[in-house]
Amino acid sequence: MRAVRVTGYHQPLEMGEVDKPTADGPHDVVVRIGGAGVCRTDLHILEEQWAEKSQVELPYTIGHENAGWVDAIGSAVTNVAVGDKVILHPLVTCGLCRACRAGDDVHCENSKFPGIDTNGGYAEYLLTSARSCVRIDDALEPADVAALADAGLTAYHAAAKAALRLRAGDKCVVIGAGGLGHIGIQVMHAISPAELIVVDRNPDAVKLALSIGADHAVVGDGSQVDQVMELTGGKGAEVVIDFVGEGGSTKEGIAMTRQGGDYLIVGYGENIDVPTIDLVSTEVNIIGNLVGSYNDLVELMALAAQGKVTLHTAKYPLDDFQKAIDDLDNGRVRGRAILIP
Repeated sequence: MRAVRVTGYHQPLEMGEVDKPTADGPHDVVVRIGGAGVCRTDLHILEEQWAEKSQVELPYTIGHENAGWVDAIGSAVTNVAVGDKVILHPLVTCGLCRACRAGDDVHCENSKFPGIDTNGGYAEYLLTSARSCVRIDDALEPADVAALADAGLTAYHAAAKAALRLRAGDKCVVIGAGGLGHIGIQVMHAISPAELIVVDRNPDAVKLALSIGADHAVVGDGSQVDQVMELTGGKGAEVVIDFVGEGGSTKEGIAMTRQGGDYLIVGYGENIDVPTIDLVSTEVNIIGNLVGSYNDLVELMALAAQGKVTLHTAKYPLDDFQKAIDDLDNGRVRGRAILIP
């Protein structure tokens, strides 16, 4: 089968021929890929940022946002059948460790991460596990929802945390209305009664935010903190969700957070530098967010089936993988880029 491979860091990806995976283990599932999301993390992989953490051996196939059709199953698989449309939780988990048994499978002690530390979905077929498969509604197509497997799931996980503390009359600021942010905005609009303020440097992204659920939208022109403070009566927001995490957004995000509020960091790229006396005196909470759990993905797909969360996508044939990577790297993708074999 065809697969897009990392053959060396700081080098272009290469298309190659590799063996099609087989469902040899009792819980194995082989999925025919219908869509694979192109994520900024893929750029970081090529930049060697994940090499030490993943310890992956090159060459290998990237792609960690995947959906498609079940092609083959192991002898013990009962939750999906050949031909089912599925979206894949990005982790392959054991189901036996303490974290898995608590429903916190994101922190599985024995997980594999296709596309990060083992072969992923920039290919025609992918080997995964029955525990990773979520059947999707007949009305949904794999290429339309693939990026919900990681970008959407990460956005949902942060939004669901935020929604637990937000009440009617509260304010929530979302920084970034791009690939992750435009999903988070829709989720917050669907599950939280809070007034939603979106900040983005791109005027087009700000317009998109208003069309998908934001109550207020602020162009990040240097005055965004002042504008947010005005919208929140000078107090700041109960919750700030930062989908950017670089370019100064962390300092600005904490400045937009009211006393006793939560600053949720999702995007990454810079350090958070806050005097400890400021944290002590304001009791602002800084909360990290990873990808969501299997149950988070099930809930997100329910919202997608209801039409409450939709992806804005740019679709590329698998052969155009380099164009998709270049477009993402150069800011030419609005929403999420999807490769289709």
